[in-house]
Amino acid sequence: MRRLFLLPLLVSCPLLLVGREAMPAADDYTYGPDSQVQPGVPQGKIVKFEWKESKIYPGTQRDCWIYIPAQYDGQTPLCLMVFQDGFNYLNPNGPFRVPIVFDNLIHKKEIPPMAGVFVNPGVFPARKGKDGKFASNRSVEYDTLSKQYAEFLEKEILPEVAKHVKLRPEAEAHGIGGISSGGICAFTAAWERPDLFSKVLSHVGSFTNIRGGDIYPGLIRKTARKPIRIYLQDGSGDLDNEHGSWPLANLQMAAALRYMHYDYKFVYGDGAHNGRHGGVLLPDALRWLWRDVR
Repeated sequence: MRRLFLLPLLVSCPLLLVGREAMPAADDYTYGPDSQVQPGVPQGKIVKFEWKESKIYPGTQRDCWIYIPAQYDGQTPLCLMVFQDGFNYLNPNGPFRVPIVFDNLIHKKEIPPMAGVFVNPGVFPARKGKDGKFASNRSVEYDTLSKQYAEFLEKEILPEVAKHVKLRPEAEAHGIGGISSGGICAFTAAWERPDLFSKVLSHVGSFTNIRGGDIYPGLIRKTARKPIRIYLQDGSGDLDNEHGSWPLANLQMAAALRYMHYDYKFVYGDGAHNGRHGGVLLPDALRWLWRDVR
């Protein structure tokens, strides 16, 4: 029998600790209409570019995409939402389908007009693994606790985006999200640079000891509250391995954020380490993150 635990923990709500049972996740979440193409809704356009000359991550190259909403007039600056593992979030047949969700929510004026920036992790064309694929720089970029990735976005990717679309400059108009290591990466970017990103979206975030990310709950409790808003999603069927327990790590993150009176929400289901639950929740997550920005 499926068990579903939802913890929509706002600042004013008590933390509910839910025991993790050794049972397979049902993970049978169903997409709503906001995650599907709707008749009469204008569709934004996608612009692809490659980034091959990184000074911050030398030797890497990556694919990137920009979503530009149909409502963009070429003059009025847009809000910004950056996604790690870009193609995973961009793919219309994938778990998140961000351009479709953006089309629907912007059309209904439930989120402000915004550009979506989808950034793949870097790879090293000069180095190949035993599988014949280019060596990946994903863990270095996403799991490292430093300002480096935020500065990579600020100094390299966003100036390229600005060649295609005007962006609002204030941090209140900038969000960042990702899944797994991309989720902790999003949090790190905002934690280190709240002047650049004010909104965090983390799906099954890897707040575990891959590269020291398990320190965050304690660090949050002992650091003055920062001006960031955080949406966390995880499930009881998430990973438990030598790096740590993903469900426990996310529960600890939620507890620390609550203790420090952050503007946050944590939704806890029974899903595994994938984007199914987070994808179904995406429209609601975006509405919540951007609820007071127009």
